Amino acid sequence: MDAYVTAAGALGTAASIVDALGGLARWGLASAWWLALLLGAYAIGWEALQHCLAVRALAERACVELVPSAVFEPSPEQIWRQGMLLIRAAGSGPWWVPPRARTVRLRLRADGTRALAYRVEAPACAHALLATTPYGLRVRAEPVGPIADKHREYVVRAVLSLRGKPGSRLREVPLEPDPLQPLIDAVAGLRSELGDLAEVCVDLSPASRWHLAVRRAQAMRMAREEARREAQREARWLTQDSADSLPVTVGRLLDPAQWRGAPRGRRLVSAQPRRVDRETVLGKLAEGAGLVRVQILVRCASDRADRAQARLARINAAMDVYAGPSRLVSQGWSRGPVRIGPDRWPWRPRFDQRWQQALMRPARSGWAHLEEIAGLLKPPTAWADLPLLESDMPTYTVGKDLLPQGWYRGPDGRERLLATHEDDTLFEVQSGKAGWGKTMRAQVQAVASAHNGRGLAFVDPHGDCLTDVARYLAHDDIIERIAVFDLTVHDDSSLLACWNLLDMSGRPRPYEVSAAVVDAIAASLGWDDASAPRALTILAKAVEALVCVNTLAVAARMPGQQATVFQIRPLLTDPTFRYLVVGALDPQAQRWWTGTFPDLPKDGLATVLNPLERLGANPVIRAFLGGPVSGYDIRRAMDESQVVWICPPGTGPTDRLLTSLLVRDFLRAGLSRRDLPEGQRHPFRFYLDEMISLDGGGASTVLAEITEQLRKFGGRLHGMTQLLHRLSPATRAALLQNASCLSTTAGSVEATTPVTAQWASRVTAQDAAGLERWWHYASFTVAGKRLGPLHIRGPELDEVFGRLAKPSRTQGLLRAAHANTGARPLSEQSALAAGQEERVSAFLTGRTPTTTDGHNQEHYA
Repeated sequence: MDAYVTAAGALGTAASIVDALGGLARWGLASAWWLALLLGAYAIGWEALQHCLAVRALAERACVELVPSAVFEPSPEQIWRQGMLLIRAAGSGPWWVPPRARTVRLRLRADGTRALAYRVEAPACAHALLATTPYGLRVRAEPVGPIADKHREYVVRAVLSLRGKPGSRLREVPLEPDPLQPLIDAVAGLRSELGDLAEVCVDLSPASRWHLAVRRAQAMRMAREEARREAQREARWLTQDSADSLPVTVGRLLDPAQWRGAPRGRRLVSAQPRRVDRETVLGKLAEGAGLVRVQILVRCASDRADRAQARLARINAAMDVYAGPSRLVSQGWSRGPVRIGPDRWPWRPRFDQRWQQALMRPARSGWAHLEEIAGLLKPPTAWADLPLLESDMPTYTVGKDLLPQGWYRGPDGRERLLATHEDDTLFEVQSGKAGWGKTMRAQVQAVASAHNGRGLAFVDPHGDCLTDVARYLAHDDIIERIAVFDLTVHDDSSLLACWNLLDMSGRPRPYEVSAAVVDAIAASLGWDDASAPRALTILAKAVEALVCVNTLAVAARMPGQQATVFQIRPLLTDPTFRYLVVGALDPQAQRWWTGTFPDLPKDGLATVLNPLERLGANPVIRAFLGGPVSGYDIRRAMDESQVVWICPPGTGPTDRLLTSLLVRDFLRAGLSRRDLPEGQRHPFRFYLDEMISLDGGGASTVLAEITEQLRKFGGRLHGMTQLLHRLSPATRAALLQNASCLSTTAGSVEATTPVTAQWASRVTAQDAAGLERWWHYASFTVAGKRLGPLHIRGPELDEVFGRLAKPSRTQGLLRAAHANTGARPLSEQSALAAGQEERVSAFLTGRTPTTTDGHNQEHYA
């Protein structure tokens, strides 16, 4: 009985203990659920708080655009400093900003209007840090606002993450060529009219100490585990009892006696893992300075689905330039039409959030050192080959106030005719081989300028350019403005206008005409006060006297009785003619002729007379310069926007003297426009072919003065030459200094060096020497920005203006060109010039008394 009671008590006690343990278990389970619920609620609340704080911190951002100069070449030290500046800017927010919002974004954007814009976006409080860059004056930091994009039908997305071991590095990409070049090439074919857009956002965030410590610990743990696994594999492979152990099998075959007594279970090698080197394992994680978390987001859009997807594929391929032990790979998975990634639910909303707010959610291996991503920490450099877009340089359209420059093939394979604005194109220099397209390119520009309603003068030493362009100029508005002065004629029936250097028909100021003629002749002959003072004085007094005579003739409404430069000879050598001229002068001017001139040695007159005799010996030049009333008036041509074609007689010494007078007159006419308000100085272009023949004598300084002084008076100069280094130093220096457009065709290395030297080795003389016919290297100024050098094909008249050609009206154009200048047959002009001295004498005979101040006519002998 007692035993039964004892057993029953034991059972009751056991049941109580079980009940107690069950209650404890139920309470623990309930507490665990409550604890899990509390922890879950805390985690959700903490995540919501972190998200709200992050959104608030990222609501206001400072944005600057980095605009590099054409010579921007950063050093590794400058890029390192820029990277550290960006890290400082990313962490410059208030204390409550969560780590995911401590970011700085580098936005690389292309939309078909710009090659690759480079923006930096950081917390608003970092504005002062972003205002300047370590790149100095070669990069401008321009504050910009948020981007407002239009809607596009198709958008594709990608997230690029670093793939590789924790401490492994990306490939070290050199700075030359630019690391951004593959990306620039990938977005080069974008077309704004199709809605194309490509953006790459590189988000950087400072690496916190505890995050870095965790990453280091993970890397060491993974390395040790790998070392243990490797040791275990080696041990299993090298054990005696492995049936397939190669070393054991070979050992038994080679030395059976040694292996016969060995126990079956004895190991031949130790299973201890190899020692793990911390520096080797950690790699870039070993040093915390310059270490950042990185996420790269890519978005491409277009109004055409295939273009957006193709652009994304090219951008992914462009990032292969960084592939090394680590590489940048696109997250996601695709098999045929099935694709899983940022473009699909449920990942797309997360991507859009990160894109809009720059939230940092780096992948597990999204750690990089500044040196690895140096190519992304700077805008495009001088080593980058940027594509030329429509927004950079317009395409030529007839009548749109543009000048065609050459055919350019873009990255998408399309060819378009580049053009510069009329007002941007001030001075141009072309150099290169004869017959390789310089003159043709100038002809195309001249025709375009004429159709734009602009004025120009084309100096054509060969005399065949007008024949080439006439059919394209035969339009009513140009026929009214065209004028031709062809001094290459030989037939007496050929039409020729005249140019009286002393013409006063337009009632200019007499002293200005005298000074212009004396300066032109003296500069052409190289006279100055030191080398030829007597000749200068005699020439100046003779010109002043004849200008006075012409003033009287115009006042008497007898412009046909005016003297020309060929009346200087009788004025100096014929007493009778001199008596008549001096009698028409005022008393002060007469005193020099009556008091000083008679004492001058007669042989001193030859210095003045010789060049005039040379000019008069050519019948065409004598007819051109010997007429009393000018049909040639370059100042009137400039003011009325005329199209003037000038064909000099040749390139000999006498011909160069005439050409020098013409070029000097360009400068005089341009400077005389100072009497016009600036808004009324219509631009006027001078096209000078074969500049070597125009640069002789005094013209060597005149061409330099035109480029230096005539810009503000509307003068423009386009020069063509085979050998730039054969021009005078003054002309060459002025042209290269002020050239808006600079180009060269093929030529010798020596000939092309003066041009290629202006391009900072982007195109070498050897490159230019290897050009094919009709091809040029050229640089341009568009909207104040220097572009190029570009590889262009020279335009031809027919391919640009073929639809404007009117060959049936060519003869009418030439007749109008001569009629507008008052041209006469060469025989008539020659007869007019030969009899001009008699007409002047007849005009003066009735005005001159028999004595002057008590002196008779014999005093002038």
